[in-house]
Amino acid sequence: MHYSVQQLRQLGENMDTDNLSVVLHAKGDLRLEQRPVPEPGPNEVLLRMHSVGICGSDVHFWQSGGIGDSVVKKPMVLGHEAAGRVLRVGTGVTHLKPGDRVAIEPAVPSEIDEFVKSGNYHLSPNIFFYGRPPDDGTICRYYKHSAGFCYKLPDDVTYEEGALIEPLSVGIHACRRAGVSLGSSVLICGAGPIGLVTLLVAKAMGASQVIISDLSAERLAKAKDLGADFLLPVKREDAPQEIARHVEGMLSGMPHISIECTGVESGIQTAIYATRSGGVVVLVGLGEKMTTVPLLNAAVREVDIKGVCRYCNTWPLAIAMVASKQVDVKPLVTHRFPLEQAVQAFETTRQRLGVKVMLKCDKNDQNP
Repeated sequence: MHYSVQQLRQLGENMDTDNLSVVLHAKGDLRLEQRPVPEPGPNEVLLRMHSVGICGSDVHFWQSGGIGDSVVKKPMVLGHEAAGRVLRVGTGVTHLKPGDRVAIEPAVPSEIDEFVKSGNYHLSPNIFFYGRPPDDGTICRYYKHSAGFCYKLPDDVTYEEGALIEPLSVGIHACRRAGVSLGSSVLICGAGPIGLVTLLVAKAMGASQVIISDLSAERLAKAKDLGADFLLPVKREDAPQEIARHVEGMLSGMPHISIECTGVESGIQTAIYATRSGGVVVLVGLGEKMTTVPLLNAAVREVDIKGVCRYCNTWPLAIAMVASKQVDVKPLVTHRFPLEQAVQAFETTRQRLGVKVMLKCDKNDQNP
């Protein structure tokens, strides 16, 4: 169901019918199109989108047409790192009101199953995740979402910081899974946006030593600015066992925890070889469906290997960490584009220029 022109006029706040959206039609076919302004259901809110970050998965859908079993089969709006302002609330919504600024958690369970009951709603097969086929995302002017998964932002937290709550949540969930605590030594493989937020969270959770590896000197420099204790430049041809020895030498011991954020086979191998016996390897990066790893090496040394499926129950903590200045995500944003230049913004991300590219969806407010 969608609003009529008359209803839109009645909403006020200079709202119009311009719902410019970034729509992926098929592999390599990214377009700017007008979409109808949606009407919120009883437990939903209508949002004027403000800031949306471009994720590596958005680019992967654009370039490859899918990720694993998630394949683009019909036109869909991309985007899931988002913050905006409430324009209208459904009849059943009591905790939000028009004007509230919110960060949006993209994964919403569609029914109460065993995973939801146990608190692991992110693992539910009955989940709506905006910006993943076939569910429309948030790179648009207006978007509706479940009110229960919209979180109010404190006055001193910007929209861009609100949008970065999503990748920050990945870092929080990864560090929780890894058991990062006071005194932990941590190897992070990959200094892209997820590796960098994982660095921020690991330090905030008390890690005493964090070493981060990457191919890019520019990204390692950013990691240093964000608090990394050791930087490890690597090359594609470097042997994983050799990299692991470098890690041990730099830390004067093997790390308790390795968090792999690239999905590259050699990165996973390095993480296993590098982790001390009895430690933990957490796999965050998404790579090939089948990967060769030194499983026996991990097994005989009791190195636990854990996966990560996005996040759960992280938004309140992530917002509190940002609001209290425990973590500073603002330096992650290196490029900003108005919504009308979305294709250029996607190309910037594809070329790995900078760190985080932010799209500004409110044509009347392009501020952070």
